[in-house]
Amino acid sequence: MQLDHLITLFKEQVKQTSLLEWASVLFSVAEVLLAKVNNVLLYPAGIIGILLGTYILLDVGLYAESILNGYYLVMSIYGWWYWIKKRNEPPVKISTNTQREWIITLLIVFVGWGILYILLKNFTDSTVPVWDAWVSSTAWAGMWLLARRKLENWVLLNVSNLFAIPLLWHKQLVMFSALTAFLFVVAIFGFIEWRGILKKEKVAAQS
Repeated sequence: MQLDHLITLFKEQVKQTSLLEWASVLFSVAEVLLAKVNNVLLYPAGIIGILLGTYILLDVGLYAESILNGYYLVMSIYGWWYWIKKRNEPPVKISTNTQREWIITLLIVFVGWGILYILLKNFTDSTVPVWDAWVSSTAWAGMWLLARRKLENWVLLNVSNLFAIPLLWHKQLVMFSALTAFLFVVAIFGFIEWRGILKKEKVAAQS
């Protein structure tokens, strides 16, 4: 009976999804797949997905999440610029975090978590402020690392995904929970692929 209920819930969620929502989801999937193969087009795809998603969030009155999407937009634009830099310069290579970058990453996670929790707790009617804030702050850190082409971006993004899957399910957003599960798997392969590229570049530099 429980399985039948979950299947029914999933079907209802799919039926209620608008074309605009589908477009936002598809561009978001394209962004992750392009990131997996180390293609700079991940940023324009991501920007389109963010803009469509923000419009949807504003339309349903989710103003706090719309503001958070602004961060992703800024980081995507910054990442696009940082990745390509100038036309006559080679693109930024994949690298790993330095000690300083780990400190910044952890500050983004935990300071961001605290700030978001306070805002959600005191200025919204959120029923899951701790969980929601954690998903967002870890995603913020992952996006910052992705913009700088750091291998660890996949780790932070998947920490966010891991908590987002049950959170979205709890909110009965079954389709988006399934999408996040898919993104979780893609991020695992993204990490493996980026690590392979990094090893090849190190070997080439030593030879």
